[in-house]
Amino acid sequence: VQLQASGGGSVQAGGSLRLSCAASGFTFSGYAMTWVRQAPGKELERVAFISDEGTSTRYRDSVKGRFTISRDNALNILYLQMNSLKPEDSAVYYCQKLSGRTYGRVEHTGQGTLVTVSS
Repeated sequence: VQLQASGGGSVQAGGSLRLSCAASGFTFSGYAMTWVRQAPGKELERVAFISDEGTSTRYRDSVKGRFTISRDNALNILYLQMNSLKPEDSAVYYCQKLSGRTYGRVEHTGQGTLVTVSS
């Protein structure tokens, strides 16, 4: 299993970024996926969840209305569109594969991509 995140960078507050996670080594369309993040000195926190077919999504309260998780099962890519970014969104972002179609434990975590939001 390989999960390669990309798309991070430095933006000013209010800006946007789109993260991508290229998945390989498993049947991408058969598993739920998540985006998580970790800021320096803070714990890992789940940002968004999406079911195998993309019909169910969930977000942490602090990103609701600003972030959108989506997936392209034909291309095996997971996305996170981040709008209206705030300095507190600065973190390393990781994509994760869960063990089931609509829920499950974390089975794999990919390489992260750094997002820095300046005020």
